[in-house]
Amino acid sequence: MRFQIACAGALALALAGGGAQAHHSFAMFDLSKEVTVSGTVKQFQWTNPHAYIQLVAKDEQGRDVEWSMEMGAPMYLYARGWRPRTLRQGMRINVKLNPLRNGRPGGVVRDVTDSTGKPIGTNR
Repeated sequence: MRFQIACAGALALALAGGGAQAHHSFAMFDLSKEVTVSGTVKQFQWTNPHAYIQLVAKDEQGRDVEWSMEMGAPMYLYARGWRPRTLRQGMRINVKLNPLRNGRPGGVVRDVTDSTGKPIGTNR
């Protein structure tokens, strides 16, 4: 019992130290730019520490390009109306995001709407 209390105390101290929030930098994203990508959901990954949307969109030449879009942790998304089955394969959506700095097809999600423009959950 003492061991369990000691472990719980150590965990609480570690989390209170701010390290839990500092695990991820947004340096890889260009927060000065916002782009909107429209396409079809390939996969919605409801995983820790971050959820992801895999979206297939057309590039300027009409070719399919897969975008990997990072979201918050499921526990935060849940509080904002998201659920593991909110997005399903084949759904057409629009995603506003801050793109990756390296120019690859990806970014951090700001807002998601369905094909009619209706908001899906909130990400802020």
